[in-house]
Amino acid sequence: MEVEVEIGSLFVATSPRSAGEDQDHVQALVEVRVPLPPVLVHRPTMRVIDGVHRLRAAQLRGDEKIPVTYFDGSESDAFVLAVESNVAHGLPLSVADRKRAAGRIITTHPQWSDRMIATTTGLSPGTVSEIRRRAAGDTLIEGSRIGQDGRIRPVNIAAGRALAGKLIQENPGLSLRQIAREARISPETARDVRNRLHRGEDPLPKPRVRARPGPASAAPATSAERARTEPPAVTSDGEAISRSRIAARAAAVDRLKSDPALRFNETGRTLLRLFNFHTLTGAEWQAIIDSVPPHCVGMVTSLARECACVWEEIAARMEHEAIA
Repeated sequence: MEVEVEIGSLFVATSPRSAGEDQDHVQALVEVRVPLPPVLVHRPTMRVIDGVHRLRAAQLRGDEKIPVTYFDGSESDAFVLAVESNVAHGLPLSVADRKRAAGRIITTHPQWSDRMIATTTGLSPGTVSEIRRRAAGDTLIEGSRIGQDGRIRPVNIAAGRALAGKLIQENPGLSLRQIAREARISPETARDVRNRLHRGEDPLPKPRVRARPGPASAAPATSAERARTEPPAVTSDGEAISRSRIAARAAAVDRLKSDPALRFNETGRTLLRLFNFHTLTGAEWQAIIDSVPPHCVGMVTSLARECACVWEEIAARMEHEAIA
């Protein structure tokens, strides 16, 4: 819930932004005439989690109060929220800051998966994995990690599949949920193992050959740069989409993200979030395609086509209104 508090009651402490505050950005916010989003504050400490530039702009305007929303979690979770907020909107964190933030989150939340930390910090899972490997005193929770959906999954899926195969052979009457619970895998993975055994195949599929990720230090700073450095997307008929088209689309989204008219209102941020999904690289789209279980392919395919039709309708309506 949004409330107004005295500016003097807030303070700024540790920030994921190593370069400090950007005075040009603060001045730009001073001149914005639309209401800015509330500042996010850690209630137990009254520390600003997200919105330091908005706070400084309010101080320059001579405001005595500022709208805030409170966060009541731990300080380590507050840092995660600060990183996530500065990746999603506002003045973006540099690549170096995001990497440092990932290293800290790996230390405070070692049970989080690489993909979950990658989503929070705006890095690729491969970059997070490399940071994890290089981290001094890395203390992983052996055997499992928490994914983006909050579920606990084994780090070594091969061990889970092998155990599932053994359970199925020894107890053919076990349900998929029982097998999944014992082997710490998903019911759908258990189903795949059972089907493989029925076909006389090995429970563990052969690994796919993937492009070797580049060094962590070469991680791109923007969606456009990331699109240029990743393999091109692949269409349903197997033809590669031009990498330049992906980069151009990502660059256009990056330009929209820098426009205060969109960034500082909820409807605009919703539009930016929707567009951001379409800056995924070919490798990321392929990972999504690979993750769809066989029994969901028909439904996902249908929804994808329907969503494409929705965007076509939106484009047509906007063109019509622009002409009118």
